[in-house]
Amino acid sequence: MNKKIYMSDLHFEHKVWKSQMEFQKSELDFFVKRLSEVANRWTDKDVLKQVEHFQNVFKIQNNQLDELLHDIHVHEDELVDRTLENPVAIDHVHFEDHTKQREQIETQNKIFADLKAEYMDFLRESM
Repeated sequence: MNKKIYMSDLHFEHKVWKSQMEFQKSELDFFVKRLSEVANRWTDKDVLKQVEHFQNVFKIQNNQLDELLHDIHVHEDELVDRTLENPVAIDHVHFEDHTKQREQIETQNKIFADLKAEYMDFLRESM
């Protein structure tokens, strides 16, 4: 059973999540640039396999971040619609908590942190 939460709290959490996802996207851009430098320095097949692995994972992560950002925007739009339906009560009404989204974001943050650690280990070994 979902607990109830104020819209302002949902909105605040959305803003935090969007910021986190945008930051991860900018880090991915930075990682891709660095990865191309590694690819240009090495001809070793094992290193190039790792480069290809990270290229693929970075693309997948970028797509996942786009999907999460889209889902956040959709939920924000739903909240705006609810506000327009009943603007007077909006500060007093509780909404369903977005537990599923929160779990998805927490999972994404963990996956990204693990990927970042793995990538940094690779860079230390290959540079």
